[in-house]
Amino acid sequence: MDFQQLADVAEKWCSNTPFELIATEETERRMDFYADPGVSFYVLCPDNGCGDNFHVWSESEDCLPFLQLAQDYISSCGKKTLHEVLEKVFKSFRPLLGLPDTDDDAFEEYSADVEEEEPEADHPQMGVSQQ
Repeated sequence: MDFQQLADVAEKWCSNTPFELIATEETERRMDFYADPGVSFYVLCPDNGCGDNFHVWSESEDCLPFLQLAQDYISSCGKKTLHEVLEKVFKSFRPLLGLPDTDDDAFEEYSADVEEEEPEADHPQMGVSQQ
């Protein structure tokens, strides 16, 4: 995918998030993103024919630790799309943006509805004599 197509994907992604695409540098294949309150990162996109992965980083000391989840995801097996990478970055930054972590909320709601079954007492256990 050429760089302009990647930039278009990034612009579309930004329209559904608090982030803005504030700069693109085609020669470096770099895109810079920013969201209030001071959350910033950049993505380096791989060349077309190259087997490299995307690379995400932040020059902000406050933001950098939150990118670990996205960096681990990128380095895991399989090719990733720019959209998948940006979604993982967004999930990583949710606490900094003051947004709830969607996966944890869904799990808590689901697990709250699960009732533990009590073992039935009227069935004898296997291997235990009834004398």
